[in-house]
Amino acid sequence: MPVQPRHPVPADAPVPAEVPAVPPADGSPADHAVGLAHFNSLPFAAAEAAFLECCGSLRWAHRMAAHRPYPDLGALLAASDEAGYDLAPSDIAEALAAEPAPCLHHDAPRAAHLALRAAHAAYESRFGHAFVICLDAYTPAQHVDQVLAGIRVRMEHEVDEERAVTAEELRRLARSRIVELMTAGPGQ
Repeated sequence: MPVQPRHPVPADAPVPAEVPAVPPADGSPADHAVGLAHFNSLPFAAAEAAFLECCGSLRWAHRMAAHRPYPDLGALLAASDEAGYDLAPSDIAEALAAEPAPCLHHDAPRAAHLALRAAHAAYESRFGHAFVICLDAYTPAQHVDQVLAGIRVRMEHEVDEERAVTAEELRRLARSRIVELMTAGPGQ
């Protein structure tokens, strides 16, 4: 359930030789500029792969990588939103299929694991895809409650309404993951 790249690279993973190292980031706007400059310099395939970690739609990732260089984080996020709004239903289905299964910390109570698993199963049965929600506004301790509350509310939606909400959550997740990508150095 964290709002971070779906498949984080281990901290000790080697940085490819063709990718210049970026100093560690602390989240300041200057770090976004450094991360963005580094990202703009990546080979197309590496940029596309990084974007696929932000949103699992190949069409979205290809478009985002093709439109580089981005002058600043705002322009990058605006492009992400625009590309997200242009996704066809098949692109959204592809992105949803790439979303990770929800998980809790292994120390979470068994009842929490069971409740989350049951809620996700009910949601997937009703709507035919994984439940996605951006949890940026919440602490990790609040994630389970927010996910369960979100599923409970969204189970009442009609299919078309939920499709729109899901697409918006995917856009929010992509934005959050992009910000993380721009503030993290290689291998972080």
